[in-house]
Amino acid sequence: MYNVTTTFILLGIVEMERFRYLFCALSLIIYFATLKFNIVITLVVFLDKSLHEPMYILIASLMVNGIFGSSFFLKLNRLVFSSKVITRLGCFIQSFCIMSFSYSEITMFSIMAYDTFLAVCHPLHYHSLITSRKLPILICGSLLLNVTLVSSALILSAILPLCGTYIYTVYCDNTAIFILSCVDVSVNKMYGNFNFIGYLTLNISIIVYCYMRIFLICLKVSKDAFKRSIHTLVTHFLNLSVFLMGIVFMFVRSRLGDINLHLGFHIIFSISSLVFPPLLNPLIYGIRTKALKVKVSHQLQNIKKFTPF
Repeated sequence: MYNVTTTFILLGIVEMERFRYLFCALSLIIYFATLKFNIVITLVVFLDKSLHEPMYILIASLMVNGIFGSSFFLKLNRLVFSSKVITRLGCFIQSFCIMSFSYSEITMFSIMAYDTFLAVCHPLHYHSLITSRKLPILICGSLLLNVTLVSSALILSAILPLCGTYIYTVYCDNTAIFILSCVDVSVNKMYGNFNFIGYLTLNISIIVYCYMRIFLICLKVSKDAFKRSIHTLVTHFLNLSVFLMGIVFMFVRSRLGDINLHLGFHIIFSISSLVFPPLLNPLIYGIRTKALKVKVSHQLQNIKKFTPF
């Protein structure tokens, strides 16, 4: 018989309780800034028919995913009320939402890279390859695949008897859950390796291939186009690297077992991929896109006209 655990303690919350008001204030500022930037760009794309093109639809989809991810992570109730305990069901729901956000973020990066590749390398055939009808099918199909992969991994963890109590982050994720099992988790680790590594390798390969082809094309066109492409590619890769840093850390941590790493590092690495990309994406993919920047500025000016203050 196993002493099965029904609640878990988030040690990340315990560690942050000493400065909970400071962390709550920072979380509040980051959360509302994230919501503001992402919602503004999403609404501008939705309301302006001239922006109903694949590139802008993809940017808006990325913003929606950012709102989804940040809304589930940057919740203040656990710090405000010192609620470091989470139920088994709540843990699995939180894990599903955060994993779905992460997989969808990777997918959107690769689809956007592919869209840019077609626009630069195959401009004459671009509108026939990517249409307003094909794009929603591509996005919905990728979301369905993401949900299937995430759900299958969580189902394997849900059937395990969990005896451990402590989770070394501020939120639940699948790798932190199944290592608490009372029984052997070789199947979970094997499936998790196949699931995550295969999915990540496929998407990273698409991104690298697309951006390398774009880089080579711009190199042949002109020095000015080459410089712009370098600046854009470096910016995008830095943003992708920040996101992947936290995701890969969470994946590797459970495979290494007990590692001598301060809890603060667990917190920093685990939240980096869930806080910074949704905050930076509107600036990198939205504001830096010339046509979208003009539309956003125009909409903000119209709002100011009708604001009495």
